[in-house]
Parts: sequence; C-alpha cells; structure tokens
Amino acid sequence: MNCFSELPLAEPILKAVSAEGYTTPTPIQAKSITHLVEGRDLLGCAQTGTGKTAAFALPILHRLDAFPLASKRRVIRALVLTPTRELAAQIVESFRTYGKNLPFRTIAVYGGVGRGGQAQKLMAGVDILVATPGRLLDFMNTGEIDLKSLEIFVLDEADRMLDMGFIHDVRRVISALPKKRQSLFFSATMPKAVAELASGLLADPVKVEVAPQATPAERIRQSVLFVDKNSKDSLLEEILRDQRFERVLVFTRTKHRADRVARKLSKLNIPADAIHGNKAQNARTRALAAFRNGDVRVLVATDIAARGIDIDGITHVINYELPNEPESYVHRIGRTARAGNDGRAISFCSGDERDYLASIEKTMRLGIKVVRNHPCHSEEAERGMVDGEDGGETRKRKAADRQAGDSAPRKERREPRQSRPAAPRGTSGGRRRHQGR
Repeated sequence: MNCFSELPLAEPILKAVSAEGYTTPTPIQAKSITHLVEGRDLLGCAQTGTGKTAAFALPILHRLDAFPLASKRRVIRALVLTPTRELAAQIVESFRTYGKNLPFRTIAVYGGVGRGGQAQKLMAGVDILVATPGRLLDFMNTGEIDLKSLEIFVLDEADRMLDMGFIHDVRRVISALPKKRQSLFFSATMPKAVAELASGLLADPVKVEVAPQATPAERIRQSVLFVDKNSKDSLLEEILRDQRFERVLVFTRTKHRADRVARKLSKLNIPADAIHGNKAQNARTRALAAFRNGDVRVLVATDIAARGIDIDGITHVINYELPNEPESYVHRIGRTARAGNDGRAISFCSGDERDYLASIEKTMRLGIKVVRNHPCHSEEAERGMVDGEDGGETRKRKAADRQAGDSAPRKERREPRQSRPAAPRGTSGGRRRHQGR
C-alpha cells in the first residue's frame, strides 16, 4: 500500500488525512486497514510511534460514516479504552483531526479532574468515547454511560494497562459490552497475561505485527554507561550541556527522584520540569505543553506518567535509572525516533541495576553498546558490584529488592491518564461484526 488514496476510506476522511500532510500509510496502517474495513477483529502488536492511533481511528470514523443510525439521537457507538489521561486526550485530538469533515462527536473521560464537566458532555450525547478504566466504571456504575449500542471496542496499550494494575477493571468493562461487536486489541509487547486477555476478547482475529516483540525501533541508537550511583547527577549535567540534546526525556523510577532531578537541572540553568502521578492534571498539562513548544528542554518523568507522551521531535531518551521491568525500557525509548526521525537512548547503569540491564538485553534479544571511554565509566558497576562491594548473586538480589521497593507505589501504578496524533493509521467499516467472547 503506497498511499492513503488507495485505501477504501470515505472521501471526507481522506481529505482530512491529506490536509495533515500524510500521504503514505505506516506498516501497521497498511496491514490493518483492509481487514478492519471487512469487520474483522484485530490483534495488533506494534511499538509506540508506529501509527497505531490512526490505525484504529480512521477505520472507526469510516464505519460510523458508512452505517449511519436511523435515529438522530447520539449513542456511544465506539469505545476506546486506554491507560492514561494524556493518551486519552491525544486520541481524542486524533479523532477530531481525522473526523473534522464528519459530524461525529468525540469526548474523553478520565480521572484526575472533576467529573462534572465530563458528565455534562456525556448528557449532550457522544458517538465516540475515549476513556480510562476507573472513570469509565464510575460513570457506568451511576448509569451515566450506556454501552448497549456499542459497535466497536478498542483496547489500546494493553500491556501497560495490565502493568498499571487495571486488569480487573478492564475485565469488568469487557463483561458489560454487547456480545455482537468488532474488537481491536493493540499492545507493544505480548507477555502471557496480555495474550490470555486477547484470546478472551477477540473472535478469530487477524494478527498484525510490524516489528518483533519487545524490539526497539531500528532508528534508535542505544548505549549504556556504567556509572556509580553518586555520579549520575554530574554525568547527566555534562551530557545536557551538549546543545545537540535538543528535546530530552529523562526517566526515573520514582516520583520523588523525578522532582529532585528536575529541580537540580533548573538550578543549573537547564530548563527542566517533572511529570508524575502526584502532579495535578493542570500542572502536567502545562509541563507537556512547555516541553512540546520548546520552553522546557528536559522533561523528567516516571514510567506511568510518561506513558501518554506522544510528542514528535524528542531527540534523546535518557534512563537516569533503569526500569525493573524490561518491557518498560522498550516503551521508554519508543518516545524518540518517531515519525521517521532518528533518535538516541542513553542509559545510566549502576552496580545494583546490572541485573535489570541483563533482563532488558535478554528480552530484546540484543546487546546494548557499552561506552567505556568516558571519565565516569565504572568497572565496578559493570561487574555488578554494589557500593564498592562484591556483586555476588545474593548481594545483587538484595540490591534489586531494594530498588523494586523504591519503585512507583501501587497508587501511581493504578492512576488513569491521557495523550497529538502520530501519522495516520487505518480504517474500518465493514458490515460484518464478530461475536465477542
């Protein structure tokens, strides 16, 4: 599929896509669209930044346009369930951009903000609803959301949904859906729990995989620096003095450390801000806007909060601390090298994080280039030694346990959030719908 004009999409949608400057579908769009137009359920495995949002947004818009309801009353015909409020906001923006020549109404409901304004929008009627699990169940429990007319269900970022502890909420939502529907399931990785959820949700799905599971985008140049823990701040400062690091996303494992790193950078006259679960929604929105428009050069984030960041032009991702889950590394570095650009991912690895690095390399099935010719390079950290002591298995296991205990607390792992669309992706609209299980 060489261009969008070859896709069986409604003319108003093609005009909107063209107006955004998109001409060629991404691989997941090209592989998904025809099947979705035919009404097939779909299991999509693709990394972030590959075009998943438009891969389902365009088909949904096409379907609603192709099969208008007899009644003029607005009912929820499509539901997109997503883990974060930032991502929800970006998905809504995608629907509004691609559907600007169509009469459909799209809104988002998510936690972290008052529910009154969202309730008013629901009462006014909605065709496409984008929601995080907790707030959706809240409205369902009060009867303010009725899904009996639902035609299309999308479960987006399924792996992160499970990582954040939403599995029971997701199952409750699925149990309330009409049996006759089209279901789309997207995930960047496919661990066993995610595969089991997909098998219970989808009926004879088409499987689309545009890259090997847990493999980073080819355009991302990765490297790791073994460094003593107390040298990470000075190393980060030195790196960021290089003006080629134009728009940088720095990851920490905890909210407290994200704040500390951002404050320290700001004192060094390196424009920085932090985004995490303890930040109010308006503060997070301001931080994202400042990062997007260039007022803030460095955004320091935790895994959960950064999940909804979909910003083109991030030149570098720096793992100030390695994640204790290999899949999180894949999601982190996927924030760069988007929309056909190249990107770099640099990881700082102290001795007590050596096991995390080994798990990441095993999951990705590749070794990350080690930078040894740097003044901060620590041979002790590379050998897995902790605080200058021997890094034997017992010692490393204790260190890993300590770090895991310092990870984002359960409350952060459950918080809902939201997310500018990437390049377009997909269309739907066949008459045939499959029985959900």
